[in-house]
Amino acid sequence: MSLRINDTAPNFTARTTQGTIDFHDWIGDQWAILFSHPKDFTPVCTTELGYMAKIEPEFTKRNAKLIGLSVDPVEDHEKWAADIEETQGAAVKYPMIGDTDLAVAKLYNMLPADAGDTSEGRTAATNATVRSVFVIGPDKKIKLTLTYPMSTGRNFDEILRVLDSIQLTAKHRVATPVNWKQGEDVIITSAVSNDEAQQLFPGFKTIKPYLRTTKQPG
Repeated sequence: MSLRINDTAPNFTARTTQGTIDFHDWIGDQWAILFSHPKDFTPVCTTELGYMAKIEPEFTKRNAKLIGLSVDPVEDHEKWAADIEETQGAAVKYPMIGDTDLAVAKLYNMLPADAGDTSEGRTAATNATVRSVFVIGPDKKIKLTLTYPMSTGRNFDEILRVLDSIQLTAKHRVATPVNWKQGEDVIITSAVSNDEAQQLFPGFKTIKPYLRTTKQPG
């Protein structure tokens, strides 16, 4: 069965570059960004892991933790991390999961159940679908999923933007419009009556009865 938004993120125990973790315990009361890769020592993923290392402080500001996954062994991850730091100019400080039995990739529906039980002999092409991002809340619910092709580097600035939106809309009765960025006007949800809106968002603007905007709250 596919994982959908608001499903509970499946829990697992796995080896990482920072020791063995229980995923839900590791998340704790924070947000988590789980992002996966089809193979170590691949060019596009090398740039992605390096960029995430550079912007990790931005996620930390948002009470979010990063964790990478590749089906290769942890020992290979550690060697790859040296290449990433050398070529991308940033040290990977977040953990990287070793998924040599493909258990996590299958659990998150990134590989089919009949994919086997070992990463040995598998190539980036046979693992092409292990290219997903999961944003997971402190409640362990999946808030967002994205899957990219191997040939296209992911836009992790977009993940930050989405995280800002999700955290804002979890606290306030608003939604964010197309291409919204932190500090821009937001949309009042349809569940808020005009009378309530006057109290919650004084001075809001009505463009259409179903489209009302206001300054970003908070």
